[in-house]
Amino acid sequence: MHDEQNDHSPARTELRNRLNDGLARARLNKTQLAQRGGLGRTTVQEAFRADSAVPSAETVAALARALQLPVGELLELQRAATKESGANTAGGAGPGKPIGQWEPHELEVHPAGPGKATSSADTPAAQTLPGYVRRGHDQALADAVRDAAAGRSRIVVLVGTSSTGKTRACWEAVQPLAKKGWRLWHPFDPTRAEAALEELHRVKPRTVVWLNEAQHYLGDQATGERIAAAVHQLLIDEDGGPVLVLGTLWPEYAHQYTVLPTPGGPDPHSRVRELLAGRTQAVPEAFDIAALAAAAAFAEKGDRLLADALTRARDGGRITQDLAGAPELLRRYEQATPPARALLDAAMDARRLGVSLHLPQAFLIDATSDYLTDTDYDQLTDDWAERAFAELAELVHGKQAPLRRATPRTPRHPPTPTTTADHPAPPSEGPVFRLADYLEQHGRTTRRPLCPPASFWHSAHTHLTHSDDLEKLTRAAVSRHRLQWAHRLHRRAADHGNTSALIRLAKMREVAGDGDGAEALAKEAAARGDTGALMGLVVMREVAGDRNGAEALAREVAADHGDTDALLRLAVMRRGSDRDGAEALARQAADHGDTDALVSLAKPRAMSARLGDTEAGARQAADHGNTDALASLAVIGEEDADPDSAEAHYRWAADHGNIGALLRLAEMREEAGDRDSVEALYRQAANYGTADILFFRSGMRLKLVSLWPYGLDPDGTPTPPW
Repeated sequence: MHDEQNDHSPARTELRNRLNDGLARARLNKTQLAQRGGLGRTTVQEAFRADSAVPSAETVAALARALQLPVGELLELQRAATKESGANTAGGAGPGKPIGQWEPHELEVHPAGPGKATSSADTPAAQTLPGYVRRGHDQALADAVRDAAAGRSRIVVLVGTSSTGKTRACWEAVQPLAKKGWRLWHPFDPTRAEAALEELHRVKPRTVVWLNEAQHYLGDQATGERIAAAVHQLLIDEDGGPVLVLGTLWPEYAHQYTVLPTPGGPDPHSRVRELLAGRTQAVPEAFDIAALAAAAAFAEKGDRLLADALTRARDGGRITQDLAGAPELLRRYEQATPPARALLDAAMDARRLGVSLHLPQAFLIDATSDYLTDTDYDQLTDDWAERAFAELAELVHGKQAPLRRATPRTPRHPPTPTTTADHPAPPSEGPVFRLADYLEQHGRTTRRPLCPPASFWHSAHTHLTHSDDLEKLTRAAVSRHRLQWAHRLHRRAADHGNTSALIRLAKMREVAGDGDGAEALAKEAAARGDTGALMGLVVMREVAGDRNGAEALAREVAADHGDTDALLRLAVMRRGSDRDGAEALARQAADHGDTDALVSLAKPRAMSARLGDTEAGARQAADHGNTDALASLAVIGEEDADPDSAEAHYRWAADHGNIGALLRLAEMREEAGDRDSVEALYRQAANYGTADILFFRSGMRLKLVSLWPYGLDPDGTPTPPW
């Protein structure tokens, strides 16, 4: 039948001959051509067969580009062949072709991920799509497909914002009809509206009418109402059914077409409103918890596209937007003008080195100069920055932009002494911008081995004021041997209140012999809430032999800041000369919640007097919630070959919640050959929440390989607690 049709189609014959000639000149087989053109192998085979339908315009254009043939001429032949085929088959199958002969991207399903859809003998192009996660609107589509398969014509129009998965949902929904031999017609030539208006009356039963981006059909001022009337007639024509009409719309178009007119005013969409009434289905912008779980399941099974998208978009649930925008974001980056590319490179470097999400515009502009070649730098115009930011603000699928201006949310923290509700912290100076999540991830991978140029470090030192950003860049500069920049960034971080930077500078001053300067910096850090800086100086002065200075500073910390570490340090310093005073200080620290203070007294006494009078301090510490001293006494008992004492103290520590002691006790019972007790003790440990502890069997002996509060020797023996 097809042979007869194509014998009377000179344009189809000429098209096929031109393709065959191009294939021969290119010295490719059809599988290679499919890979080069980003088409499915079946699609390519059908395009060359004499008994097949006329290939789609998208297929012809892709083949022409792959074979380096004139695209315009081949498209003219395709249109002529389509018209000739339609004239010869007026009473035949009607417009469209079997669903199985369509590729999803031909129907405007967005490509997902950075790569181009390719195919091979084993992997058709459709499999490059990520796994499909079904959501609530899929049930409405499934119901319509079931009704259509049962002989009842239906229409469903999915309404949702850009790249929310509307077209993909329609594609997945019609797959059951493909197995039943249904056809699919996508009107688009010469324009969507003209094709629909001219061919709707020719649609045959068991056809899916594909009205993706339905505003191009229903919103046309000249033909929209007529197309709506023709679709309506198709749905109610008992002799012409069943058919399934699937469409997609953005919410603003759906509102425009369905809003009621004002009394006496024009009503330009009355037929469209009637057609859509009760036949639209909303598509949510984000995945809900159930959909995210389903996507995660696909990712765990090896779906890299969904796995990557989840790392970027899981929190907001905008998975489909991320997938749809990724290819275009990458293209925009790779094809950006030099100034725009430089801005993106600087933003990528800033994010991968730890700068926070919102990047100041002034920082980005000044950072770009060394990212440009001399030629590109010399060609910069006065308004280059304005034009580059405008270029990068243009949206791609999913309302994403490579680099967009952002508005940071006002922090809603409880008032503090330095930032009150009446006097909030000042906002960042100047506009700030946010890099697209996909490009940020792309930069972390592709720019990992690269070190930012000098203009980047200079701009960071000049414009960045957030102390955490400066601190992270300091570490990044050190690791990249940019030591002068590291020092400058370090000082700037300290000037902006980063306590870690202040502490390091204080230590540097102390080592250099500037005790007063070190103390001033440490006190500044303490005033900002980090008393550890002063305690660090206490230790340094003690090690340096300045015992009086160390003790004086420790007392000051304890008095001014209520720091129990200072009390404990004083206790340790005094225990040799003033044991009663040391114990009083330790008990004072314990009363403030520091149970380690009593342990610190118990351990040295245990070391010197072995088991002596340490029991009281150890048990008192256990009563405060710290069982380490009891475990210490148990280890001493083992070393003194007193297993009864050791077992008693391990048992006591275990009864106070020390699971490591319980496990060591189990090991001791194992060594004694008491396997019944071993099992009971392990079960008790499991009941304490340690069922995931790992053991391995060595002969007939269970060897403890993890979870001892003081660590393990290389052979697996628990180390002493000091």
